[in-house]
Amino acid sequence: MNHAAADLPILIGAALLLLSLFASKLGGRLGIPGLLLFMLVGMLAGSEGPGGIDFENYRVTQTVGIVTLAFILYSGGLETNWAQTRPVLKLGLALATLGVLITSALVGAAAHLLLHLNWATALLLGAVVSSTDASAIFSVMREQALGLKGRLKPLLEFESGINDPMAVFLVVGLTELLSHPAQAWYTVVPLFFQQMLIGAALGLLLGRLGVRLINVINLPFEGLYSVLSVALVGVIYGLSAVLGGSGFLAVYVAGVVLGNSNFVHKRTLRLWHDGLTYLLEIGMFLVLGLLVFPSQLLKVALPALLIALFLMLVARPVAVYLSLALSPMRLRGKSMLAWVGLRGAVPIILATYPLLAHLEGAATIFNVAFFIVLTSVLIQGTSLPLVARWLRVDTEWQGETAPPLTYSPGGAGRTNLTEIVVPAGSAVAGKRIVELAFPLEVLFVLIYRGQEHVVPRGSTRLEEGDAVQVLGPPELIEDVRARVNGTGQTV
Repeated sequence: MNHAAADLPILIGAALLLLSLFASKLGGRLGIPGLLLFMLVGMLAGSEGPGGIDFENYRVTQTVGIVTLAFILYSGGLETNWAQTRPVLKLGLALATLGVLITSALVGAAAHLLLHLNWATALLLGAVVSSTDASAIFSVMREQALGLKGRLKPLLEFESGINDPMAVFLVVGLTELLSHPAQAWYTVVPLFFQQMLIGAALGLLLGRLGVRLINVINLPFEGLYSVLSVALVGVIYGLSAVLGGSGFLAVYVAGVVLGNSNFVHKRTLRLWHDGLTYLLEIGMFLVLGLLVFPSQLLKVALPALLIALFLMLVARPVAVYLSLALSPMRLRGKSMLAWVGLRGAVPIILATYPLLAHLEGAATIFNVAFFIVLTSVLIQGTSLPLVARWLRVDTEWQGETAPPLTYSPGGAGRTNLTEIVVPAGSAVAGKRIVELAFPLEVLFVLIYRGQEHVVPRGSTRLEEGDAVQVLGPPELIEDVRARVNGTGQTV
């Protein structure tokens, strides 16, 4: 029996994944972002590269992109520390709404002048590239072990997680208006509030129901909880989208709810989603690399490069400074936010919407969006550590470490073993545990300090960067976390 029709694509897909992993390893040593190398591997394997793989299915690309983005946002929500995010909530919302609108308008104006597109199509291009990409930003920061001081990291996490729904709404709305020229522009405004309100409400509700379901379902094998988690993401996104809400906002909000709640096998599920996100991210960039035709990129190279530079040097900084005009954040912090706005897979996924709608100029939008992503990852991605040092906002990367102790709480969640990292500038840094008068019901079990394990005593002083494992009732642990995270910094 001939299985070649199925066997060969499996072999090619696995080989491309391995090549991407090796490329990522090499890129880390050379200081080149892995995302850029993933795309290059895809381009080399494509129809105009040595691989010669003929792939031009935009609908499949869009479907794969939507699934990938949903899981990336959900995983980002799981990793979001609400205690650290709450102080930057208003700033993040301003960047995710006003900032995206300003970026879209400015880039649209540049596209109108440089590409001679009509205003509606030019603004659509601006909307396509208007949002930052969480996976791109933190992949680069993780590869280069770059940490950011104060509230910059949680603000970046929140902004990049919540600005995608705004960009999706703008792209879908403008695509609808261009497809139906007689339709008035203001008819899409109520749709925005509908999508955001329904998405946020369902995300909050289904996130809480998800916590309860995971705790009470009592599945026979631990591995089945991963299947349950995948099903939850699909239900949350699908139900919100079917009911007229933003599925992307719903999965992000649900992820935040679960990430800041106590449920069985929490650490296992977080690590599993982290690995799944890596796989989907690599696959997405490989597909995007396969989809592009380098010869078509060359035709728009000069205006696309000018638009990319305008986005990096003018549009994004203006959007950040105007959105945060009333914020007490220092200029160097705002400047770092302005430079760290990398574009990733999202703009290329959004560029498939006008292509599938057969809009005039859609091919130009796709090629320019791809060029902008390529330029952003290459220029901004490689220069982040240098800019952070120049602005004096860099610090040691506080990546999650494997805890020396693990603990699975019962479904009732009466006690929980939680890791709390002491951030830079924390009010508790340098103080002895006994001086802090934490609740007696909370037990400090172990401190992971660098490569050293410290058994805490009352006289032990907490230091910045300490990963402290505490055991106790969830509500009291959250009180401890809030005190530890109180930095008061405005970097």
